[in-house]
Amino acid sequence: MRAPAPKIAFLGLLIVWCGLAAIPVGASPLPSRQRIAIIGVSVVDLVRDRTVPPRTVLIDDGRIVAVADPRTALIPADALRVDGKGQFLIPGLVDMHVHLFNGYSRRPPNEWTFPLFVANGVTAVREMNADAAALALIRQWRRELDAGERLAPRVVAAGMAVRGTTPEDAALRVDAAVEAGADFIKVFSDIPTAHWLSVLDAAQRHSLPVAGHVPAQVPLLTAATRQASNEHLMQTAEACSSIGQRVIDERRAATGEPTAAQRDAEEARVLQTFDRRRCRRVAAALAATGQVQVPTLVLAHAESLRRGRAPVSDPRRRYLRADERLRWERLLADSSTNYDGLARQRWRTARRIVSAFDHAGVVVLAGTDAPMPEIYPGFSLHEELALLVDAGLSPRAALRAATLRPAQFLGLSATQGSVEVGKRADLVLLDADPTRDIRHTQRIRAVVLDGRLLQREALDALLEDAARLAAMTSPP
Repeated sequence: MRAPAPKIAFLGLLIVWCGLAAIPVGASPLPSRQRIAIIGVSVVDLVRDRTVPPRTVLIDDGRIVAVADPRTALIPADALRVDGKGQFLIPGLVDMHVHLFNGYSRRPPNEWTFPLFVANGVTAVREMNADAAALALIRQWRRELDAGERLAPRVVAAGMAVRGTTPEDAALRVDAAVEAGADFIKVFSDIPTAHWLSVLDAAQRHSLPVAGHVPAQVPLLTAATRQASNEHLMQTAEACSSIGQRVIDERRAATGEPTAAQRDAEEARVLQTFDRRRCRRVAAALAATGQVQVPTLVLAHAESLRRGRAPVSDPRRRYLRADERLRWERLLADSSTNYDGLARQRWRTARRIVSAFDHAGVVVLAGTDAPMPEIYPGFSLHEELALLVDAGLSPRAALRAATLRPAQFLGLSATQGSVEVGKRADLVLLDADPTRDIRHTQRIRAVVLDGRLLQREALDALLEDAARLAAMTSPP
């Protein structure tokens, strides 16, 4: 008989026992894989858009091996039985836009985020800006997760940012990213058009997708035919504005970098000329291209609430590593005077755009940009789902944006994204139906991470240990 899963409450004791050594919580071992039977649970089927009557879900060796009628299900004698009566089972959640590394500041990787993701049912993430050393570390994390030596979400894809000093140099940097093992090429808004085209051509030669910001000098629909994803709704406001093309032409003709005041004035003009009919036409055309959108609404929403001042204290701040708290404080202090009317208008426009996109059938994926200021790893993905519903998506569509759709977009449908036989056992057990109220995704009873069960007591202990470790850190 396999040993029962140990509790996670020993993490804090382990840290003390090791003399307060720099042992990240994320590196703590997981419970052992074992046979698990979740009995009589309602399965949220996001493939067929239904909730299946009570089923017994059997897990063995990290995979789902049966989804059966409880009356006829064959449960091995050594299986750990979990009562699922009155509860709901969904696939593990995916945050499609996170940053686990601090390339500019050269601070340590954000391993402090791992327990926060897992405790919130986020079993997978997409890393948006890694370098060669970071990609090697991600491969190590994946091996450790598979071996049960690290408690962390699986990094299902990692991209490397490419700009280049010339178009030729940009192409060479794509070659280097491929050599380093990047899963996709990331581009930012400031990449010149010629460099962007060179990146696209080089990535295509390697059959590697390009994702990130639609460049500031490129119209949305032009980019959508070649760039796999667009993050933060970049260039969508311009596409939905009656003066959008004029603004893009002005950017192309400009010399030198615009000031912050000039950028704000330009954005205000674009937002004030939002055209709902134009946006519907753009949405229909965008849906035909297949480009997916990762709106990160939670970021725009947080900015809209600042209203010219730093926000009041949030109890979740106790989970932040000291250097991260300091970074947030500096960024919030720098930005606190810039977000009044413009940020609120940006938020209102973003909601309208997402509504139009969803209505037209544009694929929307859930991402947060964690850990940007006020974007709490794990917690904020649930906020993103609620904001997507507020913008017009159904609860089931929002759930798909964080489960099934990411798996399809990443080419991982054979292993994740739904509660089906053969899929990896990354699951979230909920106390209430998320298809009736999306906020019920926060009512987590248990998480199954790679076939390892973490029940509520263990998840609470995981968060407490994360807070204790954060309190032990000192700012640089």
